[in-house]
Amino acid sequence: MNILVLVKEVPDMSRVKFDRERGVVDRSSAEAEMNPFDENALQAALDLKEKTSLDISVTVMTMGPKRAAYTLQDAYARGADRCLLLTDRQFGGSDTCATARTLAAAINKEGGFDLILCGEKSVDGDTAQVGAEVAEFLDLPHAYYAERILNLDKEKIQVLIEDIGGSKQIRTMTLPALIGVTKNISKLKLPTVKRKLESLEKGVQHITIQDLSGHLKEEQAGFKGSPTKVSKIVIPKQEKRSSQIIRNDLAAFLQAVNQELVEKGIV
Repeated sequence: MNILVLVKEVPDMSRVKFDRERGVVDRSSAEAEMNPFDENALQAALDLKEKTSLDISVTVMTMGPKRAAYTLQDAYARGADRCLLLTDRQFGGSDTCATARTLAAAINKEGGFDLILCGEKSVDGDTAQVGAEVAEFLDLPHAYYAERILNLDKEKIQVLIEDIGGSKQIRTMTLPALIGVTKNISKLKLPTVKRKLESLEKGVQHITIQDLSGHLKEEQAGFKGSPTKVSKIVIPKQEKRSSQIIRNDLAAFLQAVNQELVEKGIV
């Protein structure tokens, strides 16, 4: 069984700065690391490889600049078998739609994946869109916010979806499928010294837009293929607010609400 894990290189969000005029994250302002939610997706794949009777191979894929190879080497150190880096200047400026379309094109090119795992979102964008969009472009069944993989065999996967509206869901999907996972899906493990040393010399396969010919058009990638444009980032002004607490006095509560509505000209 071939499992693909989609990861993203993100800046350290405790140190990163924002370019408010361009509406983008200044990624050069902080060191890069693997998106924390994707770390748990990778660990979930490695746990399946270790704990199930299936013959599993784990491939990790990311899209980014050439320096993202270090993130993939980290994935190899943790236990991944193969690393793919989508890197090309024409991929720059991609929104979630263009990113998902490009990832889907690369997945179609590589082919043969039975299960795709990804984190529920990235800490720099927080959109929780890319995984689901990839599944749509590939026409695959998918589930989001999975906190446990209950069962996996060669034909189907069964997952437990986190508490939504006071209840949990169990979903069963035929393979191939895509699963977006929460951080509860796994507990991270440190890489061994041997794998860490091996990762320093691990080759990463690069995929450019030319490699995706027949799967992706140039106008579908990067800034050109992005229907979403961020014009500016604005931090809202903090307004002074006041409050009052009224307990066990319905008449006083109603009077206070009425007075506030009158003062604001609502009634």
